[in-house]
Amino acid sequence: MDALFSGLDLIARWDVFLALMVGSVGGVIIGAIPGVGPAVAIAILLPTTFAFEPLVGLVMLLGIYGSSMFGGALPAILINTPGTAVNALTTYDGHPMTKAGDARRALALAYSASLFGGLLSVLALILLSPLLAMIAPHFGSREIFLAALMGIILVVLAHRGQIFAAGMLAAFGIFLNTVGLEPVKYTQRFTFGQDWLQSGFDLIVVVLGLFALSQAFVLLVQKDETPHPQPVRGSLLNAMKEFLGHKRVATVAGGFGVMMGMIPGVGEFTAQFMSYTYAQKTSKNPDAFGKGSPEGLIASEAANNAVPAAAMIPLLALGIPGEALTAMMLSVFYVHNVIPGPQLFQNHMDFVYALYISMIILNLIVIVFLLSSTNILIKIIQIPTRFLGVLILTLSFVGVYSLRNSVVDCAMSAGFGVLGLVLKRLNLPVVPIILGMVLGGIMEVKLRSSMARVKSPLDFVDRPIAAIIAVMILIIIGLHIRTMIIEHRNKLREDEISHDVEDSQMR
Repeated sequence: MDALFSGLDLIARWDVFLALMVGSVGGVIIGAIPGVGPAVAIAILLPTTFAFEPLVGLVMLLGIYGSSMFGGALPAILINTPGTAVNALTTYDGHPMTKAGDARRALALAYSASLFGGLLSVLALILLSPLLAMIAPHFGSREIFLAALMGIILVVLAHRGQIFAAGMLAAFGIFLNTVGLEPVKYTQRFTFGQDWLQSGFDLIVVVLGLFALSQAFVLLVQKDETPHPQPVRGSLLNAMKEFLGHKRVATVAGGFGVMMGMIPGVGEFTAQFMSYTYAQKTSKNPDAFGKGSPEGLIASEAANNAVPAAAMIPLLALGIPGEALTAMMLSVFYVHNVIPGPQLFQNHMDFVYALYISMIILNLIVIVFLLSSTNILIKIIQIPTRFLGVLILTLSFVGVYSLRNSVVDCAMSAGFGVLGLVLKRLNLPVVPIILGMVLGGIMEVKLRSSMARVKSPLDFVDRPIAAIIAVMILIIIGLHIRTMIIEHRNKLREDEISHDVEDSQMR
């Protein structure tokens, strides 16, 4: 209880509250503008947060991360264009309701479900904090190495149909982390005699290039578009009462979001589709899904908004980010020498509680802002896409240059921006590169520190938690291989059936 009150004291400061306001309101605006998204905004703001205290910087980034999905529902419902990638499923039922003249109802349900999912997630984290505090000290170098390895495996396997490409890109990210002076004996690796490579590839430079600059290039080369959604009339607060009739769907969807958020590499998409599938199978009117079902809309929004808070569990408890946005936040910890992991829960529980309380306040600020400013946000949606591209491009280069006042960093970031553009055009994932860099660095450090006490491969798993994680890795790989075999057999069976049908038609 003392830690909780100390956490309240930490956030009862004007700079923390200002950062919370900027992050929450700014995140809604960023989410409401199609083509930008939280990754771009966080990448641009990341260099700025290094000048702040860790809590101030993290609260601002968490505000953008958590609130962008609230705002992303607005264009998804009104113009059938998701503001963020995770709001894509919202278009299935949200936009049909708009076409039927129920835009106010759709927005009210989306806002209600988002608020419920966000608060449920934070509540789950607060209840799980004592458990994490007890388990975290038992994680040594071997356990954290295996957990990071499992994170990379989950990230790769999460890209169904692109596993080989995701694996290669994750390996490329691990390679990027090895360039420069290695951290123990300071010998040069893969510098090829080039002085500008001795400092390696900075994570922020790569992040800004792959996310921000690549998105700016996409917006600049595509056709300029200016959507014109109609204003929403009537009280959204009164329309939110309908949500109370769908508490079961919202609770299950929020539960999926919490569970999927805790697992590295899974995230919002898996939580959404699992909750949407559950809602459809248990609905009394499953045929309405995809045509304006309130249950489908609630399932989508409650699930994706329950993920951000849950995604902080592996980051705070083990120092292992589960996806790109939490990987960016990890750099804020390291810059201020606040190392997430077991020691954070032992020595800085007030800091952890301050983050959780901030996320509760964040959700409340966002819902008040949305209820009072929806029609203003509709005007923001109408910003031309090429103007956004120029703005993102300018802010990105300013952010990169401000890191070390280096033109070389700008050139490197531009190169990664072109790489990101190519990957997007090829429909290949960018996230494995970032997680490969972050988790690869963690794996190298923990492997080196653990090898002094490891005499054989079996020594690596001679402790209970290490053994459990190793077994989980084998089960995950085994289940995936089993799924691939089943899919291959089903495909062969379908090919045989289609071949038999063709033969019978020819006869």
